[in-house]
Amino acid sequence: MREEEIEKLRGVVRDCVSKHLYSSAIFFADKVAAFTNDPADIYMQAQALFLGRHYRRAYHLLNASQIVLRDLRFRYLAAKCLEELKEWDQCLLMLGDAKVDEHGNVYDTKDCNAMYLDKYGEDREINISSAICFLRGKAYEALENRSQARLWFKAAIKADPLCYEALECLIENHMLSCEEETSLLSSLHFGAEDGWLSSFYSCLIKKYDKEYVVEAKFRELEKESCNSNPSDLSFMRNLKSNTDLLACKAEYYHQCGEYQKCFELTSILLEKDPFHLKSTLVHLAAAMELGQSNELYLMACNLVKDYPQKALSWFAVGCYYYCIKKYDQSRRYFSKATSLDGTFPPAWIGYGNAFAAQEEGDQAMSAYRTAARLFPGCHLPTLYIGMEYMRTRSFKLAEQFFIQAKSICPSDPLVYNELGVVAYHMKEYSKAVRWFEKTLAHIPSPLSEMWEPTVVNIAHACRKLKLYEEAIAYYEKALALSTKSVSTYAGLAYTYHLQDNFSAAITHYHKALWQKPDDQFCTEMLSAALVDECRGGVDPKVEFR
Repeated sequence: MREEEIEKLRGVVRDCVSKHLYSSAIFFADKVAAFTNDPADIYMQAQALFLGRHYRRAYHLLNASQIVLRDLRFRYLAAKCLEELKEWDQCLLMLGDAKVDEHGNVYDTKDCNAMYLDKYGEDREINISSAICFLRGKAYEALENRSQARLWFKAAIKADPLCYEALECLIENHMLSCEEETSLLSSLHFGAEDGWLSSFYSCLIKKYDKEYVVEAKFRELEKESCNSNPSDLSFMRNLKSNTDLLACKAEYYHQCGEYQKCFELTSILLEKDPFHLKSTLVHLAAAMELGQSNELYLMACNLVKDYPQKALSWFAVGCYYYCIKKYDQSRRYFSKATSLDGTFPPAWIGYGNAFAAQEEGDQAMSAYRTAARLFPGCHLPTLYIGMEYMRTRSFKLAEQFFIQAKSICPSDPLVYNELGVVAYHMKEYSKAVRWFEKTLAHIPSPLSEMWEPTVVNIAHACRKLKLYEEAIAYYEKALALSTKSVSTYAGLAYTYHLQDNFSAAITHYHKALWQKPDDQFCTEMLSAALVDECRGGVDPKVEFR
């Protein structure tokens, strides 16, 4: 057969692949390989077999060729076949011996010299070394060697910043702490034309930084559009409204406690793209916080119908039952989500929370410890373990876990709040004030109602330290955020009472009793304040908690 005819057949194979006619592609690729016996044609035949899901046959074809151990393309495709066959140890053997250090630098075991990870292929082609590192990471993750998986994913993204899947695994599976994520991004070498990608990646990582830092990242990405060539402006304009970027913003709103704003944004995103799963997860989280049980029910029904094999679907069912306080059912579905995907962090945390809601501390701790082991870059399991210890009044143990959570994520205000609460319980009031002040320093301004308890806590601690003016200022600040808290009115009343300002104390005791008429402390203290107004003193033995 003439070369022109063979080239036409190659074109037919490529066209069949592009039209997803894999049986036709396999048929013609087999004939081309038989005519030429060229390694490139054998590789094309193996690709067609792989796409047609004939993994064992594709692997046999590649393994039978003499070039499989010398050509990285052959070796990589053979390893991909083994990945699909779930033969992970064989997959690692096929990829060859190599070692990686803590920073994601790859070393060949034969000569112990660092491999030079540069692009060799065509323009914008992802480096084959990066793909091999990523596949090694997937194999180690499947073998439950998550520490090695983390290193190989880091090696993959360092070898080629275009290997987004490696970064996605590191972020979604919480394999890195906040500091490690930032350090990894700063070590990546982007091309001159990839400024937008660097900015985009910085928006994907954890968003517990101060408000101006996170918003600066979004502005920087938008600024890239202004610096683009005129021909690229339409692309960048579209990027501003990109679903992935807006999902990052929604995630940021959720972490700031702006649940209504987050819910509204994810609702818009899901109207535009109903099957965008990252937006779906954030939408579920916001609906949970807002108590939107109807929305959770509808979302859960649709997800189970469309994605019955995804952990997210059964996680949504668990969220619905948790929202309506049917914790036994919620546990069952969170457990099902973890069995479908053991690396899905929200399901493990939801599972633990469902036990904690019924004060089943041992089971809750077991779920949290599993999550902490699986997701070392996520501080929430460690934080919840500390909360469980605090519930059982093991304050020293609780403090240790809160400190550990702070080391993983030093910018989450909730961690500092819990450290303040545990210090208050241990009667270390000066320390409590410092932690509560750090909490307020890490909260985006203006303060939302969600953080009103923190302001009340710092007021209580100031009152314990007899800093009455500061305490009153914080109580007033708390009332500006919410006028529905009995604790705030009672604390403010008692502080005035301690200052012998009986008139103001009586007024605020009345306000507290208007909120909760059967409050024993306020009833007793109101009587005492009325007596003290006549006598001009306060009984120091009565103490407000």
